[in-house]
Amino acid sequence: MKMTKFRWVICAMLFVATTVNYLDRQVLSLTFPDFIKPEFHWTDDNYGTITAWFSLIYAVACLFAGKFIDWMGTKKGYLWSIFVWSVGACLHAACGIATCWFVKDVNSVEALRAVQAGSATAAAIAGVSVWLFLGCRAILALGEAGNFPAAIKVTAEYFPKKDRAFATSIFNSGASVGALAAPLTIPPLAKWCGWEMAFIIIGGAGFIWMFFWQWLYTKPEKSKFVNEAELEYVQQDEKAEAAGAPLPRKESADRGSGTLAASPASDEKPISFFKCFTFRQTWSFIVGKFFTDGVWWFYLFWAPAYFKELGHGPVTGMGQALIFTLYLIVTVVSIYGCKLPTIFIDKGFFGGNPYMCRMRAMLIFAFFPLAALVTQPLAGVSVWFPACLIGLAAAGHQAWSANIFSTVGDMFPKSTIASVTGMGAMAGGLGSFIIQKGAGKLFTYAETQGQAFTFLGYAGKPAGYMIVFCFCAVAYLIAWCIMKTLVPRYSPIRG
Repeated sequence: MKMTKFRWVICAMLFVATTVNYLDRQVLSLTFPDFIKPEFHWTDDNYGTITAWFSLIYAVACLFAGKFIDWMGTKKGYLWSIFVWSVGACLHAACGIATCWFVKDVNSVEALRAVQAGSATAAAIAGVSVWLFLGCRAILALGEAGNFPAAIKVTAEYFPKKDRAFATSIFNSGASVGALAAPLTIPPLAKWCGWEMAFIIIGGAGFIWMFFWQWLYTKPEKSKFVNEAELEYVQQDEKAEAAGAPLPRKESADRGSGTLAASPASDEKPISFFKCFTFRQTWSFIVGKFFTDGVWWFYLFWAPAYFKELGHGPVTGMGQALIFTLYLIVTVVSIYGCKLPTIFIDKGFFGGNPYMCRMRAMLIFAFFPLAALVTQPLAGVSVWFPACLIGLAAAGHQAWSANIFSTVGDMFPKSTIASVTGMGAMAGGLGSFIIQKGAGKLFTYAETQGQAFTFLGYAGKPAGYMIVFCFCAVAYLIAWCIMKTLVPRYSPIRG
């Protein structure tokens, strides 16, 4: 019997959802320099506050999103998730009109930009609009928190362990493709249709995805699109573990490693939410996400503003080309880079153990972000250097991200994957909150201090960027060392 390949259709659905997810996030960053900032009289600190609180709300939501997905089920949980974030994305378009309602002497959206900069009215517009955008970003964050826990759970349902990193890299590349498509679509939409329509059109794509998900998705053993050969391939790990596992379930004596004796996959039960925190494997994932997620979000949220500082905003042809090049590098390098663990496994390196192969690959990917160290020095030579170097650093993150997500599937039973993924995503959101808020305050302070603020030979805002780039460069190596210390060898947990 020829094996069907419906698992790749599901993977494509995850890819599209992640692409839409990141398009929705990017609308604000790509409209901020040329539309939002002048219209609402924002500073970098205002923008940093919004991106930081988005990260924090996303973090808190992620803590519960995984449990929600486990409880609601993959199909309904994913539908609710994308519905909420699509509504939140579209609501951004109403912030201009709503600001006029709350600020005296401003009767139209056109009048917002005409207000004198630095005046009391401009300060009022900035203050009110920040709160309105925060409300919309909060709704967006609540919905988006469910994307990765649901996607990782689906990947564990539809792919054997040896293929999960590659499948994860494919759907996770939707983040890169979304960021890649964003500069080609969002600035032209904002320029010709208004920034409000950019939010509405991009946000509306999620509702289309919901229709196809409702029609296509069921678990593989119930799917009419999956034949017996594909189902056997998908469930090869469970059958192998069940065949070699003792029937009685008992806790291992090595409680310090957080390992429970294996039990048949059919008897697998969820691990309680709070018990997950007693395992070093959980904390390894949390640490890895905390140190690194904020780096990716910094590139995502601040790259358009950084190129604007270099003289090429996102509405210019050169600015769009730079951002497109950055994420083209991310997409290509990260997809092919994520094949590295599979190559290690197929060649029998490290005993063919998926976790050990994944950790070695992650160490290699952790060196990619070091490219950020020379981004600022080479910006003075050509603006193309920052685009390529940030692209290489961000590609390292995406390859790292696909594999760190897959370590959850390596270590935890399927019934608990979404919960643990949500915990890690929460930690990543907290790390991002610190970076986004810190960057916003740092850039505003550095700009006001001018030549009085220096770092490694740079003054003013370039010194601020250099500080953040230095942290982004070393974050992955720090995270890998801590993860390896917490879980030095493969130690799976069974429900």
